[in-house]
Amino acid sequence: MERKISKAVLPVAGLGVRLLPATKTQPKEMLPIVDRPAVQYVVEEAVASGIENLLFVTGRGKRAIEDYFDFAVELEQELRNRGKEHLLEEIRGVGNSAHIFYVRQKSPRGLGDAVWQAKAFVGEEPFAVLLPDDIIVSDTPCLAQMLRLFTDRPGIYVALIEVPREEVTQWGIVKGREIAPRLYVIEDLVEKPEPEEAPSTLAVVGRYILSPSIFDALAQTPPGKGGEIQLTDAIRRLLEKEPVYGYRFAGEYFGVGSKIGYLKANVAFALRREDLAPEFRAFLRGLVERGLV
Repeated sequence: MERKISKAVLPVAGLGVRLLPATKTQPKEMLPIVDRPAVQYVVEEAVASGIENLLFVTGRGKRAIEDYFDFAVELEQELRNRGKEHLLEEIRGVGNSAHIFYVRQKSPRGLGDAVWQAKAFVGEEPFAVLLPDDIIVSDTPCLAQMLRLFTDRPGIYVALIEVPREEVTQWGIVKGREIAPRLYVIEDLVEKPEPEEAPSTLAVVGRYILSPSIFDALAQTPPGKGGEIQLTDAIRRLLEKEPVYGYRFAGEYFGVGSKIGYLKANVAFALRREDLAPEFRAFLRGLVERGLV
């Protein structure tokens, strides 16, 4: 297996139901975290991890994503005329960060089906999958941490976080054996188990390194609940055929696909900004002092 990974897939065809009504006409991936759309943070992670080619798996109503990563000729000219070179540089960087491709998932049939749409793009190479709902902040990008492990120990990888046992019903949960700090050999994956049946409290989040064999597994994976094809079900089919690892990454996780996760991310990212943090922190203190928090 070729050990260098240069391609990543970003599934963005979901309907964003949990963020309605904001997502009725606006892709959830384009909702801003402070002043950048959520999807940009994930693209920046991929590029910082050495990914050169990105495939967006889009759907109906996602044109704004394509426009965002395209050049905005009129806007660039206006910024140039106004002497706002720093903003010009910033918006140009968005479109120049990687080679970007698009394919459409004609109906939202689950994450497994979205990954299936990338088959022609991927070919016979290992590749990464990053979910824009999941934003991870870390000194070393989460995907870069996983790629370093992959270089020395090829296989399938999924990113893991610890969750409270009462919340395991919301996640794919792994059964695994720790073989190195933060690294697990996965023995089983269970989608949304009951707390008393969960094999652990290690949950799969949206960073994956997959081999091209995933496509054969997806072809044999029937739709599950809601008629969706689950990626975790396909990975489970490969457990006895090739090594599957879970990595509990170093970093802070924000699930921005829900309203509370989206709000938490905005507060956390605003407090990391030198230009915003002092005033914003004072505002939050004021809320506390007035008993509003």
